[in-house]
Amino acid sequence: MQKEEQEVLQAPELGFPCSSWLQLTEGLHLKDDNWNFVSVDNSEQGTWPRVKGQTVAQIIPTWEHLEEDNIPTACPVHNITEVKPQVGCELQKLKALEELVEEQLAKGHIVETTSPWNSPVFVIRKLGKDKWRLLQDLRQINNVIEDMGSLQPGMPTPTMLPQNWKLAVIDIKDCFFHIPLHPDDAPRFAFSVPTVNREAPRKRYHWRVLPQGMKVSPIICQWYVASLLSPVRVAAEKAIIHHYMDDVLVCAPTDDVLSHALDLTINALVVAGFELQENKVQRMPPWRYLGLEIGKRTIVPQKLEIKAKIQTLADVHQLCGALNWVRPWLGLTTEDLAPLFNLLKGGEELSSPRELTPEAKEALERVQHLMSTRQAHRCDPDLPFKFIIMGKLPHLHGVIFQWRNNIKKDQGREDPLLIIEWVFLSHQRSKRMTRPQELVAELIRKARVRIRELAGCDFECIHIPIGLRSGQITKAMLEHLLQENEALQFALDSFTGQISIHRPAHKIFNQDAKFTLNLKDVRSRKPLEALTVFTDASRKSHKSVMTWKDPQTQQWEADVAEVEGSPQVAELAAVVRAFERFPEPFNLVTDSVYVAGVVSRADQAILQEVSNTALFERLSKLVKFVSHREQPFFVMHTRSHTDLPGFVAEGNRRADALAAPAALAPLPSIFEQAKLSHQLHHQNAPGLVRRFHITREQAKAIVATCPSCNQHALPTLSAGVTPEV
Repeated sequence: MQKEEQEVLQAPELGFPCSSWLQLTEGLHLKDDNWNFVSVDNSEQGTWPRVKGQTVAQIIPTWEHLEEDNIPTACPVHNITEVKPQVGCELQKLKALEELVEEQLAKGHIVETTSPWNSPVFVIRKLGKDKWRLLQDLRQINNVIEDMGSLQPGMPTPTMLPQNWKLAVIDIKDCFFHIPLHPDDAPRFAFSVPTVNREAPRKRYHWRVLPQGMKVSPIICQWYVASLLSPVRVAAEKAIIHHYMDDVLVCAPTDDVLSHALDLTINALVVAGFELQENKVQRMPPWRYLGLEIGKRTIVPQKLEIKAKIQTLADVHQLCGALNWVRPWLGLTTEDLAPLFNLLKGGEELSSPRELTPEAKEALERVQHLMSTRQAHRCDPDLPFKFIIMGKLPHLHGVIFQWRNNIKKDQGREDPLLIIEWVFLSHQRSKRMTRPQELVAELIRKARVRIRELAGCDFECIHIPIGLRSGQITKAMLEHLLQENEALQFALDSFTGQISIHRPAHKIFNQDAKFTLNLKDVRSRKPLEALTVFTDASRKSHKSVMTWKDPQTQQWEADVAEVEGSPQVAELAAVVRAFERFPEPFNLVTDSVYVAGVVSRADQAILQEVSNTALFERLSKLVKFVSHREQPFFVMHTRSHTDLPGFVAEGNRRADALAAPAALAPLPSIFEQAKLSHQLHHQNAPGLVRRFHITREQAKAIVATCPSCNQHALPTLSAGVTPEV
């Protein structure tokens, strides 16, 4: 409800003065001077009397002694007060809200308005302070604002600041409140300050500057400040300027260059109206920037409080989120944090109970030790970047680093190793089975993308620790590795640097958890001149079948077992039995694409946990048998239920027959098939030869031994003799 006029007006239709006229925007319950409750209906405002173009509220008194015909269409209402109590702000919060509004009004950030827009406001106490913060709920406004997209997807890393360069850090106070809104957009960000019991009209204001809570405010802030710093970067080209939201870092090789660049930066911000405090400009080390402490050579996270008292899933999320943020600088590996990550599983409610397991407590102790001993380094602009793969399967990781060849730590000098950033793989792998070569390829791909983001260049050398067998040549071995692994081919695409199979001599690279890529591959890419095993399974009969032709007896052998579960699980069980039974070289033929793919990737594979216990157990056995196998094997997929001739089709048909729900009689030999066919159809010898591809002698023998054909045989006629009639 909005107050329109303050002077006393004479209503011609009513004949009595009214203290004020109100334009009704919502239905209310009102009372008059005699505390008679009345209701106001705003659904038919167009039918009410009008005075000087203003709307008069229709009031229906509740006096019971009045007849309906005597109820006036409009009457004066004094001391209008809403009967329902004010919902929302407590007195303390309302007082804080009024003080914050007065402060923003005095600074010119807001103005009084008659805007029809209105979004709720509230206040929250600042953490650890006796101060309040003003917040506005702009969710409805955000729903109609078009997304602008991220201009700066991540923050700049200070590891790319050259060592021993001079630094200064500027913190812009209330950055949003110094960026003006367009006058056409400003009224849309209006809000009202409520009163206790609605004893007075609400005062409404709108923002003149960028409001907090608008979804595009951070993007506009980034763009606006960047536009101010762009001329500074051109004028101070020898300096490095990092800008992220309201934090600006200036880095220069000398004090003079730093002073010049810093003055230009401060002047550009002050001229644009930004408020800078001298105590917010850091000129001496250690510099605090974006949650990090930057020294002349090293970088460590600012003091991070680890909450060891875990009670709910929300506590675990906060702990893991904080540790995950510092991982790139401290090298907290996935193996170190795995017990904590496992606490995130199960229970979707944030309030679901959690407690630290003994393994998680040990992980926290190790994390605290690493946080006190590990650090990252500022780069040396004269040194190239390198990358090394480390860790212990299944959790591999890598390090982007620089190496000073002319420094030896054991001689009491500086550490030759400069750690720029640690690179980690996801705790959850996308594939159920992943080979170590694929993990190595993913790490290389991720690291090369990262170094291009950081330095705009590629690595000079990538260290891939590989175990060489006696007599192997490094170059030939690397070429073979690339030829056999498509993932590595993509990861090293257009790489012009070196690939080394050795580690630099440093304690970090030679820890107990050393990774060595084993290139032994027992899976042959070509069929072997060896035993061939056929496998199959049936959903209906739950039979797990493998069959093979004995090379010695030339007789078909079979191994049939009943396995509960899907056909893939049953056929996988048959494959496991085949590897367990035949340590010698053999060929494996299966009609399951899934099984053929699993077997081809099983060597040294890392398994992702699955909910199907039976499947996980058989996959584990398969990986074990294949990884410890000495003799080669060949795996092949074939289509089932084909009428193709040959050995492979015959073996597959036999496996299908053994897996069928009803056991079928064994197939007779070709000679027996021809004999049975002759007993039914009595073909002559040439017909049997054409049909069954047997010899002419075998066909004549079948016909000669047939009693029916011999009984009805006609006598042979002598040539040149005419029979008597």
